[in-house]
Amino acid sequence: MKKILLLILNVFMVVLLFGQGIVKEKQVITSKILNRDVHFSIYLPSDYNTSERSYPVTYLLHGYGDADDGWIQFGEINRLADKAITDGTIPPMIIVTPDGFKSFYINAADGSLPYEDFFIKELIPHIEKTYKVKSEKRFRGIAGLSMGGYGALLYGLKYPKLFAAAAPLSAVVWNNSDISIASDNIYNSLFATADKKNIKGTDRINAAWLQNSPLQLIETKSVEELSSVKFWIDCGDDDYLSVGNANLHIAMTNKKIPHEFRVRDGAHSWTYWRTGVIDALAFIGNSFHQK
Repeated sequence: MKKILLLILNVFMVVLLFGQGIVKEKQVITSKILNRDVHFSIYLPSDYNTSERSYPVTYLLHGYGDADDGWIQFGEINRLADKAITDGTIPPMIIVTPDGFKSFYINAADGSLPYEDFFIKELIPHIEKTYKVKSEKRFRGIAGLSMGGYGALLYGLKYPKLFAAAAPLSAVVWNNSDISIASDNIYNSLFATADKKNIKGTDRINAAWLQNSPLQLIETKSVEELSSVKFWIDCGDDDYLSVGNANLHIAMTNKKIPHEFRVRDGAHSWTYWRTGVIDALAFIGNSFHQK
């Protein structure tokens, strides 16, 4: 009985000492670039309101069909982050989950949704102005799942001066053949210019696609540039995107770009991402540490 009471007391003391992180859902930024309001949700460490310190930040991107609160409602990121911070697995950090719509986090080639410009030019400055965020590259990470994995990977490759680490989970990694046979809806909304809708086959391999192809970026960018970002790649062995992630691993290996590649048992599901996201955040958190 005494042992049980002692255990309850210890749990109570942990709650008192560390508490729960602060979650604010459906925050709004008015975007001039997108000409609309954009929601984001944000996780703040439990001592945010009482501490005078600033925090590193990780942008955590949702998948296709979800919204800014997906990582909270389905990924339970606040609960997982609370525990991981308490036990020292990850450092206290701010986690931002913006609404990416169905943009794949890029600028649509037809100009209809310049989401990438919004993210880089408006969202990041807004977060760093509004919250107690360390605004240096070495304290800024990015992660995401599926469509968000693609966005996290792409931003790490495109903006190595902005991000210390990128951790794509189950990322969409297409090659030229994949784009040639992709649905008209995906191709038209992302990579087709206004005058080139509904084209088929290899005609789809245009500048807009090549500028947003992770495999192409790995081929064309320098090893020095790409090695300045720490990459964590994780995809389930039963995931339909596993081949693309394996190709990504091979491309990085051939280019001699340092990275971590994990294949775990699982499919394209929240069960998989919930069990992998803290490892990804721990990897990002390690990049925030000084050597």
